[in-house]
Formats: sequence, C-alpha cells, structure tokens
Amino acid sequence: MAEASTHESLTRRDRARAETLREIKQTARRVLVTSGPDGLALRAIAREMGMTAPGLYRYFASRDELVDHVVVDLYDELCDVLEAARDAARPATAPVRLLIACRAFRGWATTHPAEFGLLFGSADGSADGGALVGAAPADAPPVDAPPSPVQAAAIRFGAVFGQLVVQVWLERQFPVPAEEDIDPTLREQLHEWVHDFPLEFPLGVARVFLTCWIRLYGLVCMEVFGHLKFALHDAEPLFEDELRRLAELLRIADAYTAPAGRERAHC
Repeated sequence: MAEASTHESLTRRDRARAETLREIKQTARRVLVTSGPDGLALRAIAREMGMTAPGLYRYFASRDELVDHVVVDLYDELCDVLEAARDAARPATAPVRLLIACRAFRGWATTHPAEFGLLFGSADGSADGGALVGAAPADAPPVDAPPSPVQAAAIRFGAVFGQLVVQVWLERQFPVPAEEDIDPTLREQLHEWVHDFPLEFPLGVARVFLTCWIRLYGLVCMEVFGHLKFALHDAEPLFEDELRRLAELLRIADAYTAPAGRERAHC
C-alpha cells in the first residue's frame, strides 16, 4: 500500500509540475505579445504568475532556456497550421499544396506578429528559421550529434516547404541552373545545405528554392514588421501577385487560384 501511495503521489506531483511548466510558457507568450522579446524577462513572467523570480529557476535554469521552450512551442504551432492547410488542400497535388502552405504561412505571421518576431526576427540568426530544410547555425553541435529541440523544430518547419518544392520539381521539372553555372562559392554552400536532405535532386533545385524562399519570406517579413506601410495599407494583393509570379517560375501557374474576394481584382 505504501509503495502504491508513493507512486500515486509522484504521479500527482509530476502532473502538477507539467501543468506549472505549461502555465509558465503560456505566461511567457502573453508577456512576449504585450512587451515584445526585450520584455520577456523571468521577473516579468514571475510577476504575472504571482511567483518569485527565484521560484521560476526550479523549472527553467535561465531565461534562454525558457525562450527555447517557447520557440519550440511556436514552431510546433506554426507547423501544425501549415501541415493542416497543406493536407486539406484540394486538389491534393503538390503545386496546390505548396501555394496553400505559402498563404497559411503569411496568415499565421500576420496574425501573430510578436510570435513571428521571436522566431524570425533575431538579428544574430539564433531563431530565424536558419534550420530551413536541414541547415544548422554556425555554433551547431558536431554533425553526428542530434539536433537541439529548437533545431529539430525549425527543421520540421523548413521541411514543409522543401519537400513540396522538390515534389513540384519531380512533377513539373521547372527550369534550374546547371551546377557548373552556379558560382563556386555559392555551389559549395548549397552542397553543405542539402547534404542531409532525404531526397536527391540537382543542386539547381536548391538554388531555385532558395530564391523562392527569399522572395516569399522577405515580403512577409516586411509586411509583419511594418516596412511596407510607407506604400501599402493592405499588402495582400502584393503577396498574391508575388505568389502568382513564383507559381510561373515553378511552372505551376495552372494551380494558382486567387483567394476568395480577390478574383475580380486579379482579373
């Protein structure tokens, strides 16, 4: 009986700890939204929860550790949104799925600007989507070491787009530069980037994918961070025009359909 009671007590204690961890991360996210990344301090989170700052150290050793957990949760949330949109796309072809995933990315980013800023707005590249499709930051552990939770979450995010672009290339064979026509320094870096990618494809596909990602990601960043307000109060038409141009580049223009409410403007 004593042994069963101890097991039950430990289980209750574990459940209570897990619930507190969730509450801390949820509170950290609220603080992030209201105060921005610079305001994401353990003291502010503790004050919001009615705890002492030292009390938080029983759950997270440092602010950086807590931020890493929040980043992983946000990547998982974003990936769930992208994968759900991709899987619900009809017809369920790679071109349509890719375009729908792109729209879902912008949709999440524009409705979660503070969270997007934490994931993609880091000036030092520590949480900026740098693990896109397998890449690792400069201070990554040795190649044979498993990825950190943040790296694994970012790799999952990048794989959503990377796998779809490769599937589109396999189906449509969109034009790509020959490997020998790529600048040698760029070629070497691209080789390192796609080394562990699970599918084989010409290096030119990676070059085109990178170009598409820069155009998509750059436009979304400028919108989310308010850098288009000097010219536009509604950036969706520009995003859709760019998405249509990318579809032409990838030879999937036939899969592009303007979203509801934009058909007349597009015509």
